[in-house]
Amino acid sequence: MKTSNNTILITGGATGIGLGLTERFIQENNTVIICGRRASALKEVSDKFPSVITLVCDLSLKQEREKLFDRISTDYPNLNVLINNAGIQNWMAVTDDDFFERAKEELSVNIEAPIHLTSLFIKLKSLTTIMNVTSGLSFIPLTKAPVYSATKSFFHSFTLSVRHLMKSKNIEVIELIPPALNTDLGGKGLHDTAPPVKDFIEAIFEQLKQGKQELTFGFSEAMSKAGPEDLQKAFARLNG
Repeated sequence: MKTSNNTILITGGATGIGLGLTERFIQENNTVIICGRRASALKEVSDKFPSVITLVCDLSLKQEREKLFDRISTDYPNLNVLINNAGIQNWMAVTDDDFFERAKEELSVNIEAPIHLTSLFIKLKSLTTIMNVTSGLSFIPLTKAPVYSATKSFFHSFTLSVRHLMKSKNIEVIELIPPALNTDLGGKGLHDTAPPVKDFIEAIFEQLKQGKQELTFGFSEAMSKAGPEDLQKAFARLNG
């Protein structure tokens, strides 16, 4: 993937990893469009980076995803990069009274949304790249976030399949595989001791420029290369 002169849509681009990608892609001379549920968060980004185009969209809803695609295909028909970044992480137990309702929300945003958006945006003749943000938890689950971990494992598998299937359309499929980073994913304060987003972004842009399609950092790099024994040990450490 070339890192400049693209027109890029980043879902969940107002916070966390999405915001880190937004800022860096702007620096690399790209047109960046971000979407999210909260207008206030989007406004904070546009106030700081006036060139960013912001669209309010609830990705958990099918009609909102279709509306987003229609808007992009009409107003920004040269869009060539889709970044499926938006995600929800719930720390919960299967015994919680609201477990199923919260699980459904994770499934709709973490699985249904990127699958649907992929099927929509590959209709754009201009599309050259799909970038999916999975997780180091794709390889080993954090049992405090059981559904999130499962969704990321699914999304990792889906990304491998789509990469193969899109070869005939000359669409490159890249997987960003972050470890836990210092963001509010899952709740404020849960990841305060994790590495900063900036360090992750710097590392993955170096890998992008090297032409890599699986971009890892720290824990996620180790887990992506781990064998069965190492994964078992890591599971015990992570969930002990």
